[in-house]
Amino acid sequence: MDKKLRKLAMAFAMVIMIGFAGNALASKEVRFVYVPWTCVTVKTEVAQFFLNELGYDVSSMLLSVPIAYQALASDQADIFLGNWMPTMQSIAEPHFKSGKVESFSVIMENAKYTLAVPTYAYEGGLRDFSDIAKYGEKLEYKIYGIEEGNDGNEVIELMINENMFNLGNFELIPSSETAMLTQVQNFARNQQWIVFLGWSPHWMNKIIDMSYLTGSDETTFGGNDGTATVYINIRTGFDQEQPNVAAFLNNFLVPIAMVNEAMNMLHEDSAMEPLEAGLAWLRANPEIYRGWMDGVTTADGQPALPVIEAAMAK
Repeated sequence: MDKKLRKLAMAFAMVIMIGFAGNALASKEVRFVYVPWTCVTVKTEVAQFFLNELGYDVSSMLLSVPIAYQALASDQADIFLGNWMPTMQSIAEPHFKSGKVESFSVIMENAKYTLAVPTYAYEGGLRDFSDIAKYGEKLEYKIYGIEEGNDGNEVIELMINENMFNLGNFELIPSSETAMLTQVQNFARNQQWIVFLGWSPHWMNKIIDMSYLTGSDETTFGGNDGTATVYINIRTGFDQEQPNVAAFLNNFLVPIAMVNEAMNMLHEDSAMEPLEAGLAWLRANPEIYRGWMDGVTTADGQPALPVIEAAMAK
């Protein structure tokens, strides 16, 4: 082989080696997307912690719900841990049907997501969706939601726009999670009536004396009075590209007790971080994270549990 051909062969070999190296690096990349809800933040940061300890290159992006799905569908993200169903169906279903996003596994069962009121309003007669319009004046014809683009807000807007439950005269008041709950607490101090978007797990259920309304149906917050199942969604093909991460996600069933306690800790201690709160609960309940490691390895193929036990002991 002459010098020119040898140089070409060496250059080609270098390109191949760089390509393999790039693929190896890419195989350790895991990209989460999450939304500004404390429960989703806790779960996402805990999952990131474990995957980082297992040797993966983990990143995350904070987005609104619709943009989170666009990120998954356009290969800008791999995993979303906050698909609350059935209320998120109108946003998620088009991406499932496109074949670009998959509902992968359950992450949390028996959650709650629907309209709520302070218990004094519930005891005063506002107990069902059909009761809201009766007390329009006391409610100032307002229903309080969370951030713009949220699926719960979309359900409320649908109810208003379609005059469901005679709510055509009502107005949705969008806000952040924190601002909405501050408003609810302010109203409660003065025994003012308010209808707001409530969910569990969340510290609101401990701090606010509140009751969930009955009467939702399949077109609103679901036929089981807002009882929800939360799913992990992934970019289509991610589980084949990352079978070990997929094994971890398949095991990653998060107890409501963990999220409730973590959120209570965060509410009581403003200096505490979501990851710190989640890990504190897991250290007291190690059987949960040990179950998450069943059949999982490090990114380099070593047993996962010894690595995680060492990390949790720090």
